[in-house]
Amino acid sequence: MHLSPDHATRFATATLSHLGREYPYKMDLVMAGPEDAKPPRDHHPIFHGSFDWHSCVHGWWQVLRLARRFPDLSVAAAIRARADAMLVPDKVAGELAFLDRPTATGFERPYGWAWLLALHAEAAAHDAPWAAALEPLAAAFAARFHAFLPKLTYPLRVGTHFNIAFALLLARHWAGPRDPALVALIDARAQDWFGGDADCQAWEPGGDEFLSSALTEAHLMAIVRGTRFADWFDAFLPRAAQRTPATLFTPATVSDRSDGKIAHLDGLNLSRAWCWRAIAAALPAGHPVVAEAEASALRHLDAALPHVTGDYMGEHWLASFALLALDGLADREDRS
Repeated sequence: MHLSPDHATRFATATLSHLGREYPYKMDLVMAGPEDAKPPRDHHPIFHGSFDWHSCVHGWWQVLRLARRFPDLSVAAAIRARADAMLVPDKVAGELAFLDRPTATGFERPYGWAWLLALHAEAAAHDAPWAAALEPLAAAFAARFHAFLPKLTYPLRVGTHFNIAFALLLARHWAGPRDPALVALIDARAQDWFGGDADCQAWEPGGDEFLSSALTEAHLMAIVRGTRFADWFDAFLPRAAQRTPATLFTPATVSDRSDGKIAHLDGLNLSRAWCWRAIAAALPAGHPVVAEAEASALRHLDAALPHVTGDYMGEHWLASFALLALDGLADREDRS
């Protein structure tokens, strides 16, 4: 299944409709006094739509990527015009001012940090001033990764925003051509935390998870270990060729898409599809798990793609994960 112009139009149209939609909005704010009781756009001049800060950030990543992949898309001109108005230095300065608050040290750590870096990497692929405007914000979050990773004693394995493997996948993609020291730090930490993992039981999903703890870890290790990935994977999921643990091969059931937490499970299905595709591409040809991984990716896509739009609790973010599942994070990722 490939990313098509029809997918792109559907995703981008929905996302444009909420990038500037201020309410409802879930603030991540520690109030230091009554002066902080201000509307979202006063705190976040760019990322004040899409229900929350991180969803707005990856919504921007998504529409910029779609406009680049399909420059003749009917909404591509609207995307570029919106970016010209919003991704500008004075608005970035406002976002930086929020980060300078004494209580904002852990703001959006690590999920929002990583998505901002992904947005900057995508902006840099355009012939536009957007990446230059965003560069100070990207530098600020890269510095936070440099400071945080050495003191994170234990990995964050949860299936929600705090998952460290997912954040490092995005951060490493940004750092590759820009920050070799961060690449080295990420690789060292990933090996420290995950290098000895074996016989994963995959007790998932939890009731509100949108990431697979097992598969995001495996995806990260595929990037970090390169040609040495297969041996690690065979120890990590030794019965994967027999579709065990079965939960990793079975799409999650979503009982109520109007419930913002339960709707996370559509995102789990999409992010698993992305991970399974990446794992299949990283394993050597003829490996017994490749066919199962590819089939599982399709099952998860089939379960989730019809529900990317339709209810705002999913619609404000799911298209970004659908784009990952269909097209990957980097242009070089497998699209088979």
